[in-house]
Amino acid sequence: MNSDPYEALGLTKSAKADEIKKAYRKLVRSSHPDLHPDDRAAEDRFKAISAAYEILKDPETRARYDAGEIDGLGAERPQRQYYRDFADAPDNSYQQRRGFEGGGDPADIFAEILRNRTRGGAGSEYGSRGFSAAGPDARYTLQVSFLDAVRGGETRITLPDGANLAVKIPQGLEDGQTLRLRGKGGPGYGGGPAGDALVTVMVHSHGLFRRVGDDIELVLPITFDEAILGGKVTVPTIDGPVGLMIPAGASSGRVLRLRGRGVGRAGRKTKGDQKVELKIMVPKETDVGLKEFLTDWRKSHAFDPRADLMKGAAT
Repeated sequence: MNSDPYEALGLTKSAKADEIKKAYRKLVRSSHPDLHPDDRAAEDRFKAISAAYEILKDPETRARYDAGEIDGLGAERPQRQYYRDFADAPDNSYQQRRGFEGGGDPADIFAEILRNRTRGGAGSEYGSRGFSAAGPDARYTLQVSFLDAVRGGETRITLPDGANLAVKIPQGLEDGQTLRLRGKGGPGYGGGPAGDALVTVMVHSHGLFRRVGDDIELVLPITFDEAILGGKVTVPTIDGPVGLMIPAGASSGRVLRLRGRGVGRAGRKTKGDQKVELKIMVPKETDVGLKEFLTDWRKSHAFDPRADLMKGAAT
């Protein structure tokens, strides 16, 4: 496992927060073991990028790593200590540290746990000599619909033992985001707390809506006469249908904006917008009267929408 979180995500130390998030989501898609069951190395890669993202996504944790206070797995780095640092200790002896307090190296602590178990026999408990540790985290993958992700909701995960775990989906959940369920992981050691459940969410695409940040994009078909004359039409949004006024003389590709009809997030007062791109559609079978009208109209109107295009190509 790569111990440098920047290298694990393919980034440099100058990477910005949005670059970190984008790199993580891309790697989740290519490395998650549930999505690549035939790739034996996928699980190791996924663990590495998940551990790296846990370090770099939090500015405070990232700053501590950059300062050398923690390693690439989030463990405290042991401070260098020399004999003179213990000169004032009773009998000039090194004092054994117990538990996880005092900045001790977790690797040394677990080594001591194993030594104590060996001395006490195979049946001795972790807590028999005052040691305790949090349980391991459990990782799961959850696939949710597009609308459940943007609107929020609740679903359940079936665990390997057949039990169900309730998962609350926060409003505005993004593809590749990992939810942390405190205390829902493996049991602790020696009376320590249980680990957490880390749920990586894969959001399905939608047939109509496309999400860009907190905005929703939609292509809206309109008729020939609606484009010419304008008028009010009904438009689907993630929260239900709303009315939209089409301006007269609208062309395909024009984008109209529905304020506050995009994605909301917990703790935010404002939502994103919905951007509606117009697309003029004509019927497969055209009315004879309309054909005759347009034939006469073409003769008396010299409108060329490609004039500027041709000029630009010639320069």
